[in-house]
Amino acid sequence: MSDTSHATARDLGPHQHAHVAPTSQQIRTVGQRRREAEEKLEQHLQEARQRYEQHEAQAHPETGKPGKEKHH
Repeated sequence: MSDTSHATARDLGPHQHAHVAPTSQQIRTVGQRRREAEEKLEQHLQEARQRYEQHEAQAHPETGKPGKEKHH
């Protein structure tokens, strides 16, 4: 029976790579992708805020406060 348990351990070999610690290069790549995604999200949020402010200014011109758009 010990031969069967050893064979099973060897069979798991190709699947063990998912449990190995990432390399330094992989960590750097993930970090770079995260930064890029955060920058892109921030850009989208800023664009959405600008569109919202423009929409509000057009929808309610009488309640618009002077200098409101300078809060960026």
